[in-house]
Amino acid sequence: MTKVGFISLGCPKNLVDSEVMMGILTREGYELTPRADEAEILVVNTCSFIESAQKESVDAILEMAEHKKFGAARKLIVAGCLVERFREQILEQVPEVDAVVGTGEVERILEAVHGDLRVLPAAPPAFLYHDLTPRVITTPRHAAYIKIAEGCDHPCTFCIIPQLRGAFRSRRFESVVREAENLTARGAREITLIGQDTTSYGEDLGLRDGLAQLLERLAQVENLLWVRFLYAYPNRVTQKLLDTLAAHPRLAKYMDMPLQHASRNVLARMKRGSHGDAFLKLLERIRATIPGVSLRTSFIAGFPGETEADFNELCDFVRAANLDWMGVFEYSDVDNANSYGLDEKVDPETITDRRNRLMAIQKKISREKLHSWKGRSASALVEGPSKDNPLVWEARLEGMAPDIDGKLYLTDIELPTGETAETGDVARVEITKAGTYDLIGRVVEILPRGTGYGVAEVATVPRVPPAEKLTRISTGAPLRVLG
Repeated sequence: MTKVGFISLGCPKNLVDSEVMMGILTREGYELTPRADEAEILVVNTCSFIESAQKESVDAILEMAEHKKFGAARKLIVAGCLVERFREQILEQVPEVDAVVGTGEVERILEAVHGDLRVLPAAPPAFLYHDLTPRVITTPRHAAYIKIAEGCDHPCTFCIIPQLRGAFRSRRFESVVREAENLTARGAREITLIGQDTTSYGEDLGLRDGLAQLLERLAQVENLLWVRFLYAYPNRVTQKLLDTLAAHPRLAKYMDMPLQHASRNVLARMKRGSHGDAFLKLLERIRATIPGVSLRTSFIAGFPGETEADFNELCDFVRAANLDWMGVFEYSDVDNANSYGLDEKVDPETITDRRNRLMAIQKKISREKLHSWKGRSASALVEGPSKDNPLVWEARLEGMAPDIDGKLYLTDIELPTGETAETGDVARVEITKAGTYDLIGRVVEILPRGTGYGVAEVATVPRVPPAEKLTRISTGAPLRVLG
């Protein structure tokens, strides 16, 4: 049986694409391996959103190319966003690459493996998977992503996603629901909905408040603990959406809403519009509608034209917004983004300094917020042994999204009765300590399990040492084939 190894770089949206390609190959009898040195076919699914991601992708391609010279690999395939930008250059400059698969050609991975796919005529990406598309789930059994839409129609000047992934297009409502039901039947306790702009879901299908309708339907899926969504666009957050989140216990009281900046001047140059005061009013409305909601955002530091006054305005906004989680990207030029041609570029040293200053403000906010948890108890989803320290376990509260927010570390998972918490359990946890970004606690009660456990394992992919470089797909979870 031919062995295939995957490296999946970038965001969860890219991970779902990798899972679909893996599903197509396993359906045809290929065997997945986490070891690059034993893979006969290597697939690198690339990211090209910012300069650092592009460099990481190129480095991964070159490293995997070495396995064609000295390892078992017979074929190297490059997929994803980098292909949409540099299709011909990849094939010309890295002769070890045998085939390329763009974001709109994911379903053609089998052609690439067979050697029949090198360069296709340029066309807007149009692929959109559905509930019958084969997919190998690589996240832990208790949590999974569902991509509900692809592409984007927003004109943000710093972003090239519309070029890489095409126009915005939503999956069919019932297809998403069926996939959620399938995942839950196989043991998922948490579903995270993703898309470049989830809050636009259904607009192209003629649905009004499509995301709210979808969430309301998913809130009826039995045995789910949480449903959350990522990447909300601020001007698409409706009162209907907020009311829906507030009304259903299964909908995580959590919102990820990238704001990018607070200065009217910078937001105008980004072609996003709005301003900090409007954002503060929106945050106030969100908190008033959804008591206890956790809020996450991201900003760009050093966007062209960002003055010290603009940056100070952003700092004041961060202090006033008092957000639970925040990320800051350093602006970097991308040659085919509209911001590339803007004047008044900020020098790299200033950009790094501004990012550090902004994160220092948030660090203080985060510490204060997390310390308010000390002595309290809450329900948590148990993730399993920590990847950093196997002597402690990891869990997440409702206000912690997978992979991007802080963690709850468990120092004791055994009850006085001898019962021990297991991966995927929902437990009542007493918070004993708080750090800057993480919490520490102990299990005081293991809540009754729902059904959907005990699914047969198709294959096991262990976590491999970083040196082997297939760790992004190697989660230590059983692989489940859907479709």
